Amino acid sequence: MNRLITTFKNIFAIDELRSRILNTLLFITAFRLGSAIVLPGVDPQKLNLNPQGLLGLLDTFLGGAFSKASIFALGIMPYISASIAIQLLTLALPYFQKMQKEGESGRKRLNQITRVLTIGVTAVQAITYVRTTIPAEALLIDRGLFTISSLFVLTAGTIFCMWLGERITDKGIGNGISMIIMIGIVSRLPGAIIGEQQSRGSGGILIFVLELVALYFVVMGAVVLTQAVRRIPIQYAKQVIGNKVVGGQRQYLPLKLNAAGVMPIIFAQALMFIPTYVAGLFSEKSDFAASVQNAFQSYTTWQYNVLFGLLIIIFTFFYTAISVNPVQIADDMKRSGGFIPGVKPGIQTSEYIGTVLDRITLPGAVMLAIVAILPAIANLLGMTSGFAQFFGGTSLLIMVGVVLDTLQQVESYLLMRRYEGLMKSGRVQGRTSSETVAA
Repeated sequence: MNRLITTFKNIFAIDELRSRILNTLLFITAFRLGSAIVLPGVDPQKLNLNPQGLLGLLDTFLGGAFSKASIFALGIMPYISASIAIQLLTLALPYFQKMQKEGESGRKRLNQITRVLTIGVTAVQAITYVRTTIPAEALLIDRGLFTISSLFVLTAGTIFCMWLGERITDKGIGNGISMIIMIGIVSRLPGAIIGEQQSRGSGGILIFVLELVALYFVVMGAVVLTQAVRRIPIQYAKQVIGNKVVGGQRQYLPLKLNAAGVMPIIFAQALMFIPTYVAGLFSEKSDFAASVQNAFQSYTTWQYNVLFGLLIIIFTFFYTAISVNPVQIADDMKRSGGFIPGVKPGIQTSEYIGTVLDRITLPGAVMLAIVAILPAIANLLGMTSGFAQFFGGTSLLIMVGVVLDTLQQVESYLLMRRYEGLMKSGRVQGRTSSETVAA
């Protein structure tokens, strides 16, 4: 306890770190206040939105703003969609690849393109949201006028959320976009815990405590999945520069067990509506189609989870393949005078890295699939759906990743000012800290 108090004193003793933490809290407060403001022209008493599936996941990311018809109902998600689109274009089109290699100026141009694309994506999603989600009985004004006004309000809300995220990154602590998503998820945790405790009643205190213990171990497992790396030794040749001999050091190339992060779960979740939709087209003519539709309407059925897990494994390999390029890594090592002991530079090095990557991606993909279906298992064991969603899936991985990144930044400030770190042994590593080799 004394060490914890001392750590907090050290944190707030650093002026810059204290200022960044206070700025982050201020920006987060602004986001949460905006999430509670309902769109003009909507009667919140008549709203009865209960989004399921992908929309339910979106509502979780936004801290309930989607189901409340808030001015932040779309939040930062259009920006995420635009960022993913630009990332895929960077991998596919030479124009964007060239822009990415131009350094800081190229990244600024890509960011500007992402912002412009965000406005377009938001406009399309805003119209779809107000036309298909807001019921007519909840409107206080004409539907056409409401659609036009909400288009501007929702677009402005998303732009403001994007601005808040950038300000947190520049003036606060942690990655701003990820922080906003995490805050939306965490904001629902207290209500979920209270709801689970009330559902157990006074006679189920022991079961509730066991559930909290199980949640602790699941979080620890998610930390292991996020942090686990396979280190490949790299030897750098000695070079004589002037009168000095440089190089000759052994370093490591860390390949992450889960290099794809949460993207496979998001992609798989986006496709899980297809079986239900297709089966619904033939359900009146075919008993088999009707049974398929019933099997995939709930996320707790074994058919849903088997398909969901398989899609996650497939997308993990796909996203790892497009995000980690063994050929580029081998070329960079060759230019810097590095080589893997016992492996020839060039093609053999890239093949070796690719083989190691394939071997560690399979267990990583299986673990990711298990984490993704844990909420369904928890729900089948009798937990409330709100509490069960924190036992795995995208929500848990995002929370773990953002917390690790934030703690890593805090620890770097402490170590830079010659204070002790946050842990007695070892160093806190974020999601990005293990992706590059130290120079």
